Amino acid sequence: MEIDYTEHAEFEFRILKQHGFSISKEQVGDIIRSPQKLVPGRKGRLIAQKPVSETHMVRAVYEQQQDRVKVITFYPARRDRYEDQV
Repeated sequence: MEIDYTEHAEFEFRILKQHGFSISKEQVGDIIRSPQKLVPGRKGRLIAQKPVSETHMVRAVYEQQQDRVKVITFYPARRDRYEDQV
């Protein structure tokens, strides 16, 4: 599966790194390929989420386009906020 990133998603990598939350494209790809939970998003998008630490998970918002995935954005979230959804 080919994964593309929007300009906004590319910006997220840089801004999160500046704030001490470094995540790689490989990690985001892994979250999309094997999420702990997959939930529907707005506009037909999907949200894949997976824990990355004891306190945080990463949620990736993307669009499926045949054999390609377009990552719209991703963000860290506190696990306790979404724990009931996992």
